[in-house]
Amino acid sequence: MRFILKSLVALSLLTTPAEAESVDLELVFAADGSGSIDNDELRLQRKGWADALTSPDVLNGIKDGPIGAIAVAYMEWGGPSSQVLIVDWHVIRDEASARVFSDKLLSAPRGATGYNSISNAIDFSMRLVEGNAHEGTCKVIDVSGDGPNMNGRSLEQVRAEALAKGFTINALAIRRPGSGRPGGPGGMSLEDYYAQNVIGGPGSFVEIADETQPFALAARRKLLTEIAGTGGTTRHTRR
Repeated sequence: MRFILKSLVALSLLTTPAEAESVDLELVFAADGSGSIDNDELRLQRKGWADALTSPDVLNGIKDGPIGAIAVAYMEWGGPSSQVLIVDWHVIRDEASARVFSDKLLSAPRGATGYNSISNAIDFSMRLVEGNAHEGTCKVIDVSGDGPNMNGRSLEQVRAEALAKGFTINALAIRRPGSGRPGGPGGMSLEDYYAQNVIGGPGSFVEIADETQPFALAARRKLLTEIAGTGGTTRHTRR
């Protein structure tokens, strides 16, 4: 009988879900790892986000939150069937925890292949948040890329699903040196395309990385805005 009781207790511990850890923000970095991004550009994105997360102003912003912690994960996307989790969920509350995440990000191998399914990247990011062990006041998907959606699920449909579930989608448009700003039909700029087709939710916005604002600076500005939970401070916003 004692053995049976111990077994039942052990089984209940295995089947009872753990209480979610409270954080101020659940944030997925959904970074472009498609064929248009060479290895130098891939590292530029990773280092930009790593430096932003470990910067004193961002860390102070995290500490100033009601809980003083955020949960972050980093994925890279390519074609419709290529979404790769580069760094799984980490709770960041200080420099040490931010450094662990950043070191993993900078050392991880490349994984995504194919071309530009932003829609499937958003879908993948939603499932990452829904399946984690954290409960944030805000849920943000942070899309960075240098081109428009090309294939995969309907971007309009996926975006609508994300907004209905309470997500905010922000974007960072990367203007590559020596290129124009291709994005949508009729020569629409990439930042306008992202503003009209990708972002959404309370305070959503598009940040721009180009020759006047390097990626590292754009990433830090963007992350500070997301931690503060306010939009409208950049050149392209959508509420």
